[in-house]
Amino acid sequence: QVQLVESGGGLVQPGGSLRLSCAASGIIFRIYVMGWYRQAPGKQRELVATITSGSSTNYADSVKDRFTISRDNAKNTVSLQMNSLKSEDTAIYYCNARGHVINYWGKGTQGTVSS
Repeated sequence: QVQLVESGGGLVQPGGSLRLSCAASGIIFRIYVMGWYRQAPGKQRELVATITSGSSTNYADSVKDRFTISRDNAKNTVSLQMNSLKSEDTAIYYCNARGHVINYWGKGTQGTVSS
């Protein structure tokens, strides 16, 4: 059974930091492109960042230079370090594992940026 379990969400003030983690099981982790997506209230789910098996990264323009995605293939985890957070970063953050023919999603973790 495939599971992606996110952790690390919470409430932080503008300018602060959060670190999200996603633990994967039931997949051959190292072959998947891993990613973080987010969905804010009333908006569509959007890409935040992805990282390939070879650790090539891609970021949404809105988070470049503030967020860093990383992966540990030995531990089957992917993380998202979020710095200089803004109120518009408030969203549910979802972990994604993308294979050639199938996508897997976690249930999400809430990140709230508010003073």
